[in-house]
This record gives sequence, structure tokens and C-alpha cells, in this order.
Amino acid sequence: MTQKHSFMIGREWREAAQAIPVINPYNQEAFAEVCLAGPAEIEKAIALACRAFEETRTLPTFMRSRICSQIAQGIEKRSEEFAETIAKESGKPLVYARAEVARSISTFSLAAEEASRLHHEVLNLDITPAAKGKSGIVKRFPLGPVSGISPFNFPLNLVSHKVAPAMAVGNPIVLKPASSTPLTALLLGKVVNETEAVNGSFSVLPCKSSDATPLVEDPRLQMVTFTGSPPIGWDIKSRAGKKRVTLELGGNAGVIVEPDADIDLAAQKVCFGAFAFSGQVCISVQRTYVHESCFQPFMERLKKEIGRLKSGDPMDPSVTFGPLIDTGNADRIASWVQEAVDGGAQLVTGGKGNGAFFEPTVLTGVATGQKVVCQEVFGPVLVVEPYTDFYQAVETINQSDFGLQAGVFTNQMDKAMRAFNQLDVGGVVLNDVPTFRVDNMPYGGVKDSGFGREGIKYSMEEMTEIKLLVMNNYLD
Repeated sequence: MTQKHSFMIGREWREAAQAIPVINPYNQEAFAEVCLAGPAEIEKAIALACRAFEETRTLPTFMRSRICSQIAQGIEKRSEEFAETIAKESGKPLVYARAEVARSISTFSLAAEEASRLHHEVLNLDITPAAKGKSGIVKRFPLGPVSGISPFNFPLNLVSHKVAPAMAVGNPIVLKPASSTPLTALLLGKVVNETEAVNGSFSVLPCKSSDATPLVEDPRLQMVTFTGSPPIGWDIKSRAGKKRVTLELGGNAGVIVEPDADIDLAAQKVCFGAFAFSGQVCISVQRTYVHESCFQPFMERLKKEIGRLKSGDPMDPSVTFGPLIDTGNADRIASWVQEAVDGGAQLVTGGKGNGAFFEPTVLTGVATGQKVVCQEVFGPVLVVEPYTDFYQAVETINQSDFGLQAGVFTNQMDKAMRAFNQLDVGGVVLNDVPTFRVDNMPYGGVKDSGFGREGIKYSMEEMTEIKLLVMNNYLD
């Protein structure tokens, strides 16, 4: 018999008649059920968040910082429980699930630090004779209640990147976790409820997408922060009205490997960037362009690195390659790969699936316009192509509807800076893959990859409003 989990409105846990199963992607077994919040419960959570804001907006800095620290400590105390929950409901190998938990602890710890850095700014306004005696104070104020909608692939840390900055500035947040991975967010709710957080400052509401409309459109919510697919993200932005919106969407990240680079290191990094968590990362390496003079050595080393991946049960600490989130995505990826092969691409390795598993797959000679280069695969598929001219490789990466991050392997500073200046992406990573992310850096993209920035400090700026006080020293 599967365990049934309640949802959380503030400090209150509620059951409902309607529930959905939580499926283990590895064995396709339903191991839990989660109650779904309906329209009445969503309304209650929003109303409670509005009431909570009357208190959270006046919380002193030390208290906002302390609450974030308490959450970080609570996650650390339950770190293995979090890791096992992530592995079980998402199929993420335990080694990566543990790394995600560690990152989430860091995320809340950073929020605790940044809460104390949300400083005032004093301005000299007497820059003209008419402004003689005038000075100003600029201060950031919390927007108010916000909603967060999170994806399945990082069910703890991407939730943390919405909750932590909201807590740090004093915004209550109502969260809709991904339907396939709700248990991790509910466990975070338990941790928050063990802290000094204000009742109503955090609610976790698994619900149907059709019932989640108020989380996007209700004018009492001052912001919606969404991570997920581009079509849904841009639809949310179109319906959000006057509220602030941040979107962290998708990508088909590109890498350039120059002949002066460490080819062994590049192959090792690309393998990790393409196949960690089976490619289900917004900044997974999907397109790699290798100079023709080192293309073959790179491919040989890449195949050796792929051979070291261990596939199996995500709960096994030695496993480094697990299943996709469901069989539907595995079937979709199989059809995209077959379409590329039918279009003339060479299958270097992989290409086969079994249930929710799909082999690490490398293609070359892929025709322009194929889905595996134009769209976001969000799976373990890597396209590798040779090039002759560095600047053309830069332009090839730019020929994408996405622009999240890119990687460049070179020791020539002029080329590194040329790539930094000309790549149409939110971040360029030198001598590493675009899959690199630490939780204090600004993170977000251009074009279809998103709108606004995450990263604790930058999210806090998105979640606050600047207000100016003008002071007149009438004695001057």
C-alpha cells in the first residue's frame, strides 16, 4: 500500500479526495500518492500569504537571515532523506541527488548572507543649483506575496532558488511543485515549519495545471517565478498582467573546443555536461563543435569517457547514469534520434532505449534543421561536429532560438573574449562546459531561454521594489 501525502497551506497539512501517484522512473512503480489542492485551497493559501505579508514585510534583517539559516540547517539534518527522496521520485542517481542537497544548503546559506547585504544607498541629489540641499536614500522593499512554479529535474535546489530569496527579502511564497516530483518540496515544507518562519510565508500546493491559474493571474500575487518549458513560460508571461515575472526556460547549450585546449579535459567535461542526470538539465551540453585538427582524438576520448558511465538503479551510490523522468520522454527522444539518422546523421554510439532508459547517444553529420540541434532534447543526446574557423563556430552556436549558457575551451584570450562578447547567451564558461553553475552567480538566458535572472542576490533584486526618499536640508 502506497503512502498518501498531504499538501501544505502555511503550517497546516491538508488531505484531499483527489490524489495522484508518484512514480519511480527506474522501475515504473507507484510508491506514493500526493493529495491535490483544488481552487478553494489555492485561494486559502493566497489569502494566508497576503496576511503573512503584513508581518514578513516588517521582519528585521537578522530575523530574515536567521530563518534562512535555520532552513539550511534543517536540510542538512535531513540530507540523506532528501537525497533518497530526490533519487526515488526523479530517477536522479544518488551521487547527484546528494550534490543537489549540498547545493540547496548553500543556496539558503547564501540567502542568509545576502539578507544582510540588502543595503540602503545614499545619493547626492544636489547636482544642480535647483537641487541645493537635497539628498536621497534608496531602499529596496519586498514586492509582496509571490508564486513559484518549479520543474522536476532539480526538485530541491530549483525550489530553493525561489523560496530562499523570497524568504530573504520578506515575500511569502506559494509554490506549485512539479507533479512528477512533489515529495521533495513537501519535505522542504516540513523543514520550513520547524523554523521561526511566519505562518503563511510558505505553502506547497501540488495541483492540476488547470487549477493553477490563480498562481499566474491573481492580482494579489505580485510576482510569478517559473522554471520549465518555453511554451508554458511565455504563456505565463502573457497572462500575468501587471505582476513581475521571471522565467528560467530551456536551452540547447553549445561548446567550442579549440586545438590549443586540453582535449582530454574537454572530452571529460563534455561527457559530464551532456549525460549527467541523463541530459535533463537546462544547461546540458547538446551541441559541441570541435576544430577539425583535433576532432578524431576528441571523439576517441569522448567514447572512452562514455564507456565509464555506470547505468542502473539510481539508489545505488555507484550508478552515474539513470533513467529519464518517464517513458514518454524516452520515446520522444528515440524518435528525434531516428529522424536525425534518417536525415543522414551518423550514430557514433547509443541510440537505443528501454522503458524510461535511453542510452548515452552521440551523433555527427546532423543536417541543419533537425530537432536534435534546433530544439531542446532534454535527454542524453550529444551532437558533435568539426569546424575550421573559430568565428564561424561562434556564429553556429548563435543560430539557435535559445541562449542560456555556452562553453569555450581555448587558452587564447583574444578568442575567449571574442566569444564572451559575441555569443548570444546569458553566460559563457571558459575551459569548462555550460553545465557549470554555482548558486551565487547570475543565471538566466536570452531569446527563448528566459526572462530575468536567478542567483540569490539577483533574485532578491527581482523580488524587491526600489523606493526613494528625498530629504531637504532646509538649513543650507
